[in-house]
Amino acid sequence: MKIHEYQAKQLLAKCGVKVPRGIVAKTPDEAAAAFTELGGPLAVVKSQIHAGGRGKGRFKQHPDQPGVVLVKSADAAKDHAARMLDSTLVTIQTGAEGKAVSTLLIEEGLKIAKEMYLGVVVDRESGGPVLIASTEGGMEIEVVAHNNPEKILNEPYDVEAGLQPYQARNVAYRLGLEGPSIRAAEKLLKQLCQFFVDNDCSMVEINPLVVTADGDLIVGDAKVTFDDNAMFRHQDLLPLRDLAEEEPMEVQAQASGLSYVKLEGNLGCLVNGAGLAMSTMDIIKYHGGAPANFLDVGGGANVDQVTEAFRIILADPNVKGILVNIFGGIMKCDTIVTALLSAYDKIGITIPLVVRLEGTNVEIARKMLADSGKKITIGTDLTDAAKKAVASLGA
Repeated sequence: MKIHEYQAKQLLAKCGVKVPRGIVAKTPDEAAAAFTELGGPLAVVKSQIHAGGRGKGRFKQHPDQPGVVLVKSADAAKDHAARMLDSTLVTIQTGAEGKAVSTLLIEEGLKIAKEMYLGVVVDRESGGPVLIASTEGGMEIEVVAHNNPEKILNEPYDVEAGLQPYQARNVAYRLGLEGPSIRAAEKLLKQLCQFFVDNDCSMVEINPLVVTADGDLIVGDAKVTFDDNAMFRHQDLLPLRDLAEEEPMEVQAQASGLSYVKLEGNLGCLVNGAGLAMSTMDIIKYHGGAPANFLDVGGGANVDQVTEAFRIILADPNVKGILVNIFGGIMKCDTIVTALLSAYDKIGITIPLVVRLEGTNVEIARKMLADSGKKITIGTDLTDAAKKAVASLGA
């Protein structure tokens, strides 16, 4: 679950992390009032969307308007807010479609001496969280990793013990910090790493981490993503979710107990089992196709869930065909086909549909498909099904 910058900063501030003074605004007048309340002489007007690159982004309706702008008066804050609110911001992370801006963060200007990068993610190699730091603040970390990998520091730490003081000091020294900045870094790094663990985060990113003229460290920007699988432990965080920022079909699938991720291809996939779904997407690509989605209906899907799965797949206008790949283990193949045929009648599928079945009662299920009178192509195995599904799109 992703949250907005202003929400991330509010959570970090509760943990003692230093963040700039900021006020949320949803109208141009509120933006002007926020500038006045912050007291100037400078403020930053920041678009709030779940995507990076906002400073370099531009609005579809106002091509000269960046997503983040420095202002020197309440009137300027109001004018920029009027162009930003209810407009569509396009950044390197949103894609060409962009994201609509409905909320702004008006934040005090900072006296910046230096910018750095901090992040915490899960490191699968070490089997735990790792603190990432770089002197290249304000840059996209992927660009730094590609062009200057030696400038990225990695410091794995223990979940139970947390980041140790000597580790924090080591990172601070390697970043070139001195004097009061060393003490500030030791405190901040430990807080950030503990926040990551306590809240079951999958990512925390501070970019930039601002080093002020007096050596203090302040969070300039913050991105926080929580592990969806751990949200049952954090009911207090659920109200921070912004459904308007999420893919509508993914939200719909989650409400129906389905695992769905929208992709860029044109061949829809309906599969039971996450591993099988990954294999299905791989073999589609291998045979020249492009999967339109990851969709796992689970091992015990019922008629309603299969029907909803087809609705979600077909709601994507890019989908020109569907490959159903089912292994009848927990649920028998004939039971799955009964659900599939019922869904077919309810939805009225008119695009090519290829079905591959394997497992318990597979012969019965295949006969049910063959005798159904519906335009369903049967794949004898996964390779055969993938080839037929990809070929069906070339007609």
